[in-house]
Amino acid sequence: MSGLLLILHPLPDGSLSKSARETVTVAQTTAQALGMPWCIGLSGSATQKAADALAGTGAASILAVAGADFDVPRYASDAAAAEALARQSGAEIVLAPASARFSRCLAGVAQRLGGRIDTHITGLEVNGGTLRARRWYYRQRMEAVFSRAHRPWFLLIDGGIATPWQGPAGQAAVTAVAVTLADDSRRTTVVGLQAPASDAQTIRPDANVLFVAGAGWTKKQADGQPHVGEAATLIRGFLGKAQASLGSSKSLVDLKTEGQQTLDFMSHLNQVGQTGSTPRHPKGLSTCCHGEEPHVVGWRFIGERRAINLDPNCGWAQGKADVVYVADAFEVMRNVNAMLGAS
Repeated sequence: MSGLLLILHPLPDGSLSKSARETVTVAQTTAQALGMPWCIGLSGSATQKAADALAGTGAASILAVAGADFDVPRYASDAAAAEALARQSGAEIVLAPASARFSRCLAGVAQRLGGRIDTHITGLEVNGGTLRARRWYYRQRMEAVFSRAHRPWFLLIDGGIATPWQGPAGQAAVTAVAVTLADDSRRTTVVGLQAPASDAQTIRPDANVLFVAGAGWTKKQADGQPHVGEAATLIRGFLGKAQASLGSSKSLVDLKTEGQQTLDFMSHLNQVGQTGSTPRHPKGLSTCCHGEEPHVVGWRFIGERRAINLDPNCGWAQGKADVVYVADAFEVMRNVNAMLGAS
């Protein structure tokens, strides 16, 4: 057993997602640092387009499990394809992007092959010929650097930790790997897809800006009255014009459970912080949030952090933000939306 295998699922149109291309970069640099050959494994209804796009990566070979059975997300078929690719390659290190499909099935594949798996990997490095992985624990408060001697070692790579691979397409030679599914492996079927309208989508992982709203948006304003309706209009307007992703502090999300008026498009899925998500956007703008530590911990991977708050002594001003605007968020966002509308 030797070498490194990168497993990918092409998108329905045959292209590769941003997270998949990021993992290509991780696989390239890791294999080079270890001085071992590496190959790519693809599974999907059609894989030639993705293989051609990866022709210039330097992979020693490209393996593919292709067919209609491997088009839709399904544990049985995804696991069977990944197992076949891993066995065919004989790889001791197996990488994959931490997509929903791989996160669901690769633990089972590792068990079938007698391997070990680690998830949410945020970095790989080679020290003295030993591969070491980085992973955060306790809501991104502690980072561990560790290695495993057991092989095969499966690693699910989080998005946003590497530059997406870009290179010229070519004519790739693909080695087909045959997988025959039993009838009971086809019991789960996908009958359709349901997705919100583009203007209703508020969580955009690939957005350049993360806009986070705090509970201050629903509180009484300078005139002594709350203006939740206007707050919703301003926030939605900015999200639509800037194509930003929407986050929330825990306090704002919890207001709904306390029977208080809140923003109807906000849910726990938008929550950022110690009890929420930890996004990785290039820029972040926090509004009407005081910058308490449980919330700020979710911002540690944001590239540039800015905040709007009327309190000059808020938590954001204590070295937690690059820029703090001491101003009324309603007034600021009215002007920002006007400027975006005129551009």
